[in-house]
Amino acid sequence: MGAQQSGSLIDDLSALEIEGLGAVESAGTPEALEAVRVAFLGRKDGKVSGILRRLGELSAEERPPVGAAANRVRDRLQSALDAREQALRGDAEAPPILDDLTLPARHRWIGGRHPITQAIDEIVSIFRSLGFTLARGPEAETEWYNFEALNTPLDHPAADAQDTFYLKDGHLLRSHTSPVQVRVLERHAPPVRILAPGMVYRRDSYDATHTPAFAQIEGLAVDEGLSFVDLKATLGEFARRYWGPGTRVRFRPSFFPFTEPSAEVDVKRVLRNPKGDTVETPWIEIMGAGMVDPAVLEALKIDSERYTGFAFGMGPGRIALLRHGVPDLRLFYENDVRFLSQFARP
Repeated sequence: MGAQQSGSLIDDLSALEIEGLGAVESAGTPEALEAVRVAFLGRKDGKVSGILRRLGELSAEERPPVGAAANRVRDRLQSALDAREQALRGDAEAPPILDDLTLPARHRWIGGRHPITQAIDEIVSIFRSLGFTLARGPEAETEWYNFEALNTPLDHPAADAQDTFYLKDGHLLRSHTSPVQVRVLERHAPPVRILAPGMVYRRDSYDATHTPAFAQIEGLAVDEGLSFVDLKATLGEFARRYWGPGTRVRFRPSFFPFTEPSAEVDVKRVLRNPKGDTVETPWIEIMGAGMVDPAVLEALKIDSERYTGFAFGMGPGRIALLRHGVPDLRLFYENDVRFLSQFARP
């Protein structure tokens, strides 16, 4: 009979522990917390104290486990009371909340690729699938690589059009990524198919469509039998993959010192208006292109009678403008997270 009674008291202590911890957690003021302490640990009427007074009803063998359980519950409740008292005191000492708690939460922006970087990555991916290999070169170049190797004498008006930032000892910040093409042809014999993305620098104004420093992507293909037909087919396929199968491409005669013949490349895109109707955009220039001038190949000791090539160059910043319908190129460079986060991709 005594064993059953001691077991019952231990069960009562376990139930009191659960009840007491719940009461401590629910106490919202120091006064309410004191009432919980008295109710459970008070010397006269406390519930745990009441069980301890019943130890005299047990045999000498039954008292130790019940006493140990009672002490454990008392210590556990006392620790909870102390912690809750400290928390309530801290809340009372904390300054009042002045923010409007009804405002929506400010979610942390974890970052993403810049929209121009996204355009570069997509363009590179398309040309990789067309057989082009990525190539890089230094941003600080010599006049020979930046101008003279590309059939542009320093006293030619075409050199003025690409005036750049000059450094010491005849070096300058490259005004296009075409020097990469020269460096590749110096080290590798045709056939060559490369794509050269990178930063370039020009003494341009900072306006809606120009910046003194900007990204550029140029491509070069040199092989036996390449013609203007291959150039048109390559750029037409790129335009349709980038803007959609309904995209139309137009080539207009132009002049570049290192290509002959040369052309400006325009596209007419197919879009859907808010009503769902299909509309065509006006013709928009996206790049320059042309067949590599034989003088460039001969200067690099490549037989221009055997090999021909084509080259093209575009500004991915302008491509991104067209893709997203942004009216001002400077918006991409002002580092306004509210603007840039619109283009973040998962």
